[in-house]
Amino acid sequence: MAFGRLERTHGPQPISDINVTPLVDVMLVLVVILIITAPLLASSIRLDLPRADGTQAGEAPRFVSVTLDKAGRAFLNDKPVSGTELAQELAAAARLNADTEIQLRADQGVPYGRVVEVMGAAHKAGLGRIGFVAEPAKP
Repeated sequence: MAFGRLERTHGPQPISDINVTPLVDVMLVLVVILIITAPLLASSIRLDLPRADGTQAGEAPRFVSVTLDKAGRAFLNDKPVSGTELAQELAAAARLNADTEIQLRADQGVPYGRVVEVMGAAHKAGLGRIGFVAEPAKP
């Protein structure tokens, strides 16, 4: 140290690295929101599907979902429809693509006659591919 001369101290240097902690926090919050909301978007109609061995969710290139609830009401792609509206929509789907598959989800309590009515409407519309959706049996 010299007389009359002050030494300069160097202050802290600026950090040139990117702080990713806030980014990770935001991404984790988005993942949690996605995990919570994904099951809610699957289907809004409450059904008690029958259980069967050998059932797997099939990936069809083009399909229409027809649902029959316990009361026998029909839903086309989760929208309620009457019998005539169902027949018209199925005919329109057949005109667009003759290989359209119908995924039929019927509650366990629906009378078999109601299921046959829907199958008849599909065949009359020109759609022959019908897949019955069921849950796997519990071991």
